[in-house]
Amino acid sequence: MRTLISSAFVSLDGVVEAPGGEPGYRNTGWTFKDIEFVEAAYEIKGREQQEATALMFGRTSYEAFSPVWPDMADFADYKEMPKYVVSTTLGEADLVDNWGATTILRSLDEVAALKETDGGPIIVHGSATLNRGLSDAGLIDRYHLLVFPVLLGAGKRLFSTTDKDKQMLRLVEHEAYANGLQKQVFDVVR
Repeated sequence: MRTLISSAFVSLDGVVEAPGGEPGYRNTGWTFKDIEFVEAAYEIKGREQQEATALMFGRTSYEAFSPVWPDMADFADYKEMPKYVVSTTLGEADLVDNWGATTILRSLDEVAALKETDGGPIIVHGSATLNRGLSDAGLIDRYHLLVFPVLLGAGKRLFSTTDKDKQMLRLVEHEAYANGLQKQVFDVVR
């Protein structure tokens, strides 16, 4: 069974919307505005590229990343890696052709079936709506969180407000940095 890892930049109050400067959100770019860059805090991003065997996105994140990431040296290890986009609206004609094989999954049941196949870890980047659905369905196995020392108030959240049973997490790695950023890696306890 494959491990599904949710990787997110998250504010202290749980917001994940527009961390890198994506348009349409009033606090866009909050991961770098007024927060000193500390290179060591991002070590986990390079490690993710080395450990992952596939990428997964929701439609909105795929549409944001696919025009940019294929040509970025920072994400070179992801270029030929298989990609999965979970969407009920995206068509084959909407996929870019310079970023390796991409498969559209139409449901969380298809995600669950993919997890049952042979292979290594699948990393989910961005994709707030998809992350909430995956979490609520019990499909996420691990969280890689970079928690930023900022309160944003409104915005898309990493976790839903669905009334569901408690889900325990086990902290397996953590570190705090001089700029207030915290790395938190949790395994989902089953």
